[in-house]
Amino acid sequence: MLRLYCNLKIRRILKLLQFIGQHSFYQLLHQSRIVPCEFIGFCRSQGTVVLAGEPVTSHEELMSNFFSQPDALACGKTIEELKAEKVPENLQNNKYFPIDRPSLSLLFTELNPYTAGQLLALYEHRTAIEGFLWDINSFDQWGVELGKVLAKQVRTFFQNHQDRSTADFTGTKFNSATEALLSKFVQHK
Repeated sequence: MLRLYCNLKIRRILKLLQFIGQHSFYQLLHQSRIVPCEFIGFCRSQGTVVLAGEPVTSHEELMSNFFSQPDALACGKTIEELKAEKVPENLQNNKYFPIDRPSLSLLFTELNPYTAGQLLALYEHRTAIEGFLWDINSFDQWGVELGKVLAKQVRTFFQNHQDRSTADFTGTKFNSATEALLSKFVQHK
């Protein structure tokens, strides 16, 4: 019985992972303003799950979306196609998908240290080139300096609250939202 429960639980989690993107992130990509996106996939899974009664593995299910979503972004679904499919008129705007949404698919054999390094190098190189083209320093630290200064204040606060279960904000300059979050953190740590 426990094995059946675990299989059902795993199946739900896998289906949730498969559809989370479709119901939130993918809808943004398909139906909002144009946002170029990238799909990264791997031919070999590091942990494929095979569930009894399922026609494909968990990895194949995931990769089905890897291959289909770029096509959906590129080809879309026109009102004319929806009419030909006899979709009720009141649903046509909901099922309409614009065409020519840009995407890039990167398919690797497997995820390993080498391919992870390739991805890091690709995105680092892209960041440097874009900065060069836009005449900005992509790697300057000034953009994160304020956060670092504020983090020092939080670190000092933590040092002063090592053995406490309530927060004391005497002498601090946190805003009320941060104080509320820090109070909850100190109370529950």
